[in-house]
Amino acid sequence: MGGTHDDDNPDELPAAAEGGMDLGYVLLEMAVRELLIEQGVFTAADVMRRIEAMDAGVPTEGQKLVARFWLDGEFRELALKDALAACEAVGVDRSAAPGLVILENTPQLHHVVIGSVDLDYPRALLGPPPAWCQDAEYRARMAEEPRAVLEEFGLILPQPVKVRVVESTADARYLVVPLRPPGTEGMDAEQLAALVTRDSLIGAGRAGEG
Repeated sequence: MGGTHDDDNPDELPAAAEGGMDLGYVLLEMAVRELLIEQGVFTAADVMRRIEAMDAGVPTEGQKLVARFWLDGEFRELALKDALAACEAVGVDRSAAPGLVILENTPQLHHVVIGSVDLDYPRALLGPPPAWCQDAEYRARMAEEPRAVLEEFGLILPQPVKVRVVESTADARYLVVPLRPPGTEGMDAEQLAALVTRDSLIGAGRAGEG
């Protein structure tokens, strides 16, 4: 299973391992980014925000899984007990995320998922990985000081809420079920699914925001 880190034990949190990436992609991204910054078209922060804005709203299979989770108590129990069976129940091939574990955020506990992009990121469920997942320094910081990094992303959690960081591996992948937004009691599955963003599925944002 993947590693688990609690924010109240920061000294015990290992840095996330750097995942492998295609060298051609890395060089191209660096060249384009440096050119844009040099010409004053964008700053590095601008580029990151643009990428995040485009990626975060991409529909994923995880959206309909979360909507069903919110609406169906029996499905919720199944998802927490056997995530792969829950995937099949909503029409998702279990091969899309072998070793999947579904984690539920609560008013008392907030989960955040980290891990290398190439091996551990279940794109079929979560959509494209966020830009920070491709940055070893950001992943390490998320492991070591998750509350501070989440605040940089605009997600401020009350101090009583415990933050738990889980690290995906080749054997264990995670999907976070975010808190259901208030005022959504009358919504159907399609409407609820539309509130679920990529960021909320990894604990880097809230459902209904972004």
